[in-house]
Amino acid sequence: ARVYFVENHDLPMLDVDVGFAAGSAYDTRQKSGLAGLTRRLMRMGAGPWTERQIDERLADVGARMDGYFDRDRAGFTLRTLSGAKERDPALGVLAAVLAKPTFPEKVVAREKARAVAELMESFTRPEYLGARALMAAIYPDEPYGLPGDGTPETVEGLTRADLVAFYDRHYRAADMAIAIMGDIDRSGAEKLASELAAGMPEGAPPPPLPKVHGLKAGKERVIPHPATQSYIFIGQPGMTRDDPDYFPLLVGNYILGGGGFDSRLIKEVRQKRGLSYSVYSYFEPMARRGPFVIGLQTRRATTDEALRVVRETVDRFLADGPTAAEARQATDNLVGRFPLRLDNQRQHTRAMAML
Repeated sequence: ARVYFVENHDLPMLDVDVGFAAGSAYDTRQKSGLAGLTRRLMRMGAGPWTERQIDERLADVGARMDGYFDRDRAGFTLRTLSGAKERDPALGVLAAVLAKPTFPEKVVAREKARAVAELMESFTRPEYLGARALMAAIYPDEPYGLPGDGTPETVEGLTRADLVAFYDRHYRAADMAIAIMGDIDRSGAEKLASELAAGMPEGAPPPPLPKVHGLKAGKERVIPHPATQSYIFIGQPGMTRDDPDYFPLLVGNYILGGGGFDSRLIKEVRQKRGLSYSVYSYFEPMARRGPFVIGLQTRRATTDEALRVVRETVDRFLADGPTAAEARQATDNLVGRFPLRLDNQRQHTRAMAML
């Protein structure tokens, strides 16, 4: 297991983040939704405790455990008071959730039904349908194109045995990343990390995700919907987290559409023409080439005009690049904002986990 630790005694608090290569990209098309449901069920029964008993034990010591899930990774966070009376029971719950999830049959059935109901509700929202269709179009035959929440049919078909098998493949000490920050010394942090890892099977990390090949040609898809607005999503494969052009792309995208009212897309689409209240662009760096996305909403009558302005703005930016003033403003703002991303212990711990 890889461990990152920062000692901080400003507050009597401890934050722990534990993650694994267990995101939705490790699903299959026939079992999409499996990775997300597995992580969701892990805290709903572990070791000797039921879901309710887990919640009660955490509440008794004032601790909070949350989870996270994306295409690459899945994991859990724990925030607890650092005194042994509160810390040790909270860490015991986290250790059980990581190493001894029970996946009770009744809870599996309940959560499958809940997941299907959530999907059916999501299918009524145009922004959800558009974002989902975009990822499928960017990655038509690749794992990143699989919907993280699956489909009603694939979720309904999942079994407890599927969840146990996915857990056994992906939740292993060899692929554990542990971030610890707070009111604990180095020896205590080493002991904490060792105890969390000791309960996990060793095994080997999962094989790396396949390479993203990119799109051979552009294409458009129109999804009919009775909404009064059009939701427009444009995208293509972007960059990895270790892309050598990460920082030039970060600054460039700030100028194009990531910098709010400083961005060209906002100026051209909203301020000059009033075609949209919000228009944005972003890179989502991932283990393989994550998406680059442009998005906006506009009145149905102005859909074609808004799309034309976006395309012209992007073409002009690619042809001419940023001005010196835009580049300076972007770098100054990005540098100035950076401390705000680390202004509390929880954010700092999450940043270490990302590393």
